[in-house]
Amino acid sequence: MAPEAAASEGSGDRSVRIRRAAEYIAIPLFALVVSSFLFSLFLLALGKSPVEFFQLVERGGFGTAFSLQNTLQRSAPLILTALAVAVPARIGLIMIGGEGALVLGGFVAAAAAIPLVVGHAPPLVTLGIMTVVGTATGAIWFGIAGALRHARGVNETISSLLLTYIGIAVMNFFVEGSLRDLTNPNKPSTMPIGEAYMVGKIPGTEVHWGLAAGIVLAIVLHVLMSRTTFGFAVRLTGGNPRAALAQGLPVGRLIVASTMIAGACAGLAGFFEVAAIQGRANASLVAGYGFTGILVSFLAQHNPLAIIPVAILFGGIVASGGLVQRRMDLPDATVLILQGLTFLVLLVSETLYGRFKIFQVKGTADRT
Repeated sequence: MAPEAAASEGSGDRSVRIRRAAEYIAIPLFALVVSSFLFSLFLLALGKSPVEFFQLVERGGFGTAFSLQNTLQRSAPLILTALAVAVPARIGLIMIGGEGALVLGGFVAAAAAIPLVVGHAPPLVTLGIMTVVGTATGAIWFGIAGALRHARGVNETISSLLLTYIGIAVMNFFVEGSLRDLTNPNKPSTMPIGEAYMVGKIPGTEVHWGLAAGIVLAIVLHVLMSRTTFGFAVRLTGGNPRAALAQGLPVGRLIVASTMIAGACAGLAGFFEVAAIQGRANASLVAGYGFTGILVSFLAQHNPLAIIPVAILFGGIVASGGLVQRRMDLPDATVLILQGLTFLVLLVSETLYGRFKIFQVKGTADRT
């Protein structure tokens, strides 16, 4: 009987996991459908065709090899900024300051490159230093919010958002002041790093290596959070901080470490924006990737692996904005309305978890 009981228990556990996974997939998909329906009503009120809009999104984001590569290019920072939300979420923190860590990380990376480029340092050395200082800047910036939460109980959502505006202001202060490239009077920028110091493309594509870095990092963080002692401690702390303290876990250090890992992801996104796209630091770094990354992470249920396809989806939506603007005579910000509706519906859909019997196994009515 013992082997039969064990087999029955194992089958029950698998059933619970399958149904729970199905719930985590079905409800976000339902939120996407509802938000698309609401957005369609918005377009109809403007006298525009929802069918034409979604056809243009498909064509502009995925319809040709060029558009697909443009989508993948835009997906790289979305993966990294979404990871900056997903990692703290595992410990129960809602950090929305990825935009600031990206901007400041990219700016510091560009600033660090100036003396190296002037001194004709080897490109690999320069890019290595830019990577380190960019990720370290993002880690420290996010770590401030984590430290404030641990030491003083300051709400991390508010502090990380305020740090975003401070980070952008710091970049503007130097870009428009002491680090401004005087040979470019049109747009305040730092000195360009030059083609020799830019990150190359993935062979056979027009997509830079930031996409590969984001995918690899997502896989690494998935393993870290689900297969290691550190990840178990983070999840336990996020589920019940008091129980974690009672078990002797270093809750404060876990909070700071999680936020610094998240900040490093956003800072790495900033490095790639400078070293692979812009070639310098300027206002173009404030492109909204950090805020879109919030939506990507929530839609992916803060799962690092699920973040990859969701980021590609929203990368396509962002990439299609120009085509929608030209063909439908709509502002480029139209896709931002779609993103905002999706986020709002997604937040409301959080109340649906645990309410459908189809996703429950007998005896497991409570959502864990």
